[in-house]
Amino acid sequence: EIRHQPEGLEIEETGHTFAENARLKAEAVARATGCWALADDSGLSVDALGGAPGVHSARYANSDSARIQRLLRELNEAGAHDPASRGACFTAALALANPQGEVVLEVEGLCPGLILEAPRGEGGFGYDPVFFVPEAGLTFAEMPHSQKADLGHRGRAFAALKPQLQVLLAQERQ
Repeated sequence: EIRHQPEGLEIEETGHTFAENARLKAEAVARATGCWALADDSGLSVDALGGAPGVHSARYANSDSARIQRLLRELNEAGAHDPASRGACFTAALALANPQGEVVLEVEGLCPGLILEAPRGEGGFGYDPVFFVPEAGLTFAEMPHSQKADLGHRGRAFAALKPQLQVLLAQERQ
């Protein structure tokens, strides 16, 4: 049975990394519920901006379009005008905590790319229209959902989690 985080449970994301924030959330939910808890934290890190927006990706501005505008403005202000200077990476960190609140599995999925100078594509959300994946030749916003699931940071994180989770489940059954 899969349940959402309990309503009203607020967890402050005070970590300095995606992994730290995922860990904080998994531990807190597991302790609050006495159940296994899987939590994630994800975001975009841009080389020319010293890793920003990073763990503040969702709070970089108050809407998707405002976040993109701020990102593009700050890249221009940093002098990042050619593709070689616009490297970026989406990261998704997953943490699984046991019912006692101890993290027993952690993985990260990465998707390297570039930040375009202007949005492309109609799909996705957040930074997807400006995040170009050279491996695919498309932005996240241009990709079909299935392709984004395969190449994206979340898909890669869950692919890394699956074999470890299978081992853990086999151990729990014994």
